[in-house]
Amino acid sequence: MTAARVGVFGLLGSGNLGNDGSLEAVLGYLRTAHPEAVVDALCGGPEVVTARYGIPATRLHWYRGEYRTASRAGAIAGKGLGKLVDVFRTAAWVRRHDVVIVPGMGVLEATLPLRPWGFPYALFLLCASGRLLGTKVALVGVGAAAIGSRPTRTLVRWSARLAAHRSYRDDLSRDAMRAMGVDTARDEVHPDLAFALPAPPAGAPPGPPGLVCVGVMDFHGGDDDRARAEEIHRRYLDGTTRFVRALVDDGRPVRLLTGDACDAPVADAILDAVDSPLVTAAEAASLADLMKETAAADTVVATRYHNLVCALKAGTPTLALSYAAKSDALMARMGLAAYCHPAREVDADRLLEQFRALEERSAGLRRTLTERNRVTTEQLDRQFTALTAALFPATDRTHAVRETP
Repeated sequence: MTAARVGVFGLLGSGNLGNDGSLEAVLGYLRTAHPEAVVDALCGGPEVVTARYGIPATRLHWYRGEYRTASRAGAIAGKGLGKLVDVFRTAAWVRRHDVVIVPGMGVLEATLPLRPWGFPYALFLLCASGRLLGTKVALVGVGAAAIGSRPTRTLVRWSARLAAHRSYRDDLSRDAMRAMGVDTARDEVHPDLAFALPAPPAGAPPGPPGLVCVGVMDFHGGDDDRARAEEIHRRYLDGTTRFVRALVDDGRPVRLLTGDACDAPVADAILDAVDSPLVTAAEAASLADLMKETAAADTVVATRYHNLVCALKAGTPTLALSYAAKSDALMARMGLAAYCHPAREVDADRLLEQFRALEERSAGLRRTLTERNRVTTEQLDRQFTALTAALFPATDRTHAVRETP
């Protein structure tokens, strides 16, 4: 039997640890359930993906400056030409595969600033190519949200409609796509793919007594907040800095976490403002590293969605600086709905009150997270079984025959 040719697609290897963690989870599934599959990627950071995961990778866009602001005529022309070239590049890549998987990520949302001619256009090219060329395109465990921009909303809606398989990481995502006119009757909801990654080993060494991990983010609001992006960022940074300073005044060691390369300046700004040996910054290169950091802490306060996933997967009581409904939904799924604070309006005093309330219930919340993680693992196992049936039916039947005595 010919080995399945599987492509993975997205802003992978580009510095976002959450995106790469979703890729890692899907690669783990493929290597376990379909070890014969031949896998490669079309992605944002091909060199990183090849070096880290050992699969061939191709650059997502022909124009190398795709995500840099174009102000000069040459750059604008290069971007325009790149859009045309990418039509043929994407189709040629898709044609070489039996299946293409978009692993997790918020590919159907615009909760952070997003231009329609960037990734939404690339995703549309992928899904349209798959439909035209007979290659199954699967959006697996993705995030979605209501989108205000009409061009972006149109591209996202058609991408979802053209995909052969869709599943979502929460009910809000499925509801958002239904509201955008996508038939979701057969679409399922499963926990975020990153929950399929291995948990930190039991008995891992704890951090210093009283350690608090604070996950920070280069947060400027969402796609509809561009006019007040700097104001939102300033309020977020000021409130988070005041909160960290209050922890230090109580003698608590603080470990700053990031989830994307762009978050580093925020961590540096807090380090400079607080100026205490009690505050340090982690240099995590993967979600596994982040899970180890959060597992060593007494408590976690975090903004970026996959910082929250890591902390919850590690079983550490967590408070979310929530910037989108997906964060609230995740916290509710894991039994911590009461511990969300708006990232757009960080009130350090109120945040400190919520933090103390969280710590008072720490022991009970750890038990809750242990049980929720057990259920989450079972749900993800079911998702991967359903994915095999949907995308690899011939392989699935072959496995069934082999297992029959």
